[in-house]
Amino acid sequence: MARMVEYEYRTLTFARGTSTREIRRALTDQAEYAHWELHRTVVYLGGTTRTWLRRKIIRVPGFSTLR
Repeated sequence: MARMVEYEYRTLTFARGTSTREIRRALTDQAEYAHWELHRTVVYLGGTTRTWLRRKIIRVPGFSTLR
């Protein structure tokens, strides 16, 4: 039986005055070096930008951290 893919999530919040260039750089760094992918982005009425990042949880079959 196929296993469902599990993800872990991280939320990044950027203040109103943060430029799109700075946001793009932060998201690119997360994607490139920490293997996160963009899941969702919301720009709120006050100008705050919140992004949700996700990455797959890789489980090794037969290996348990509880011993």
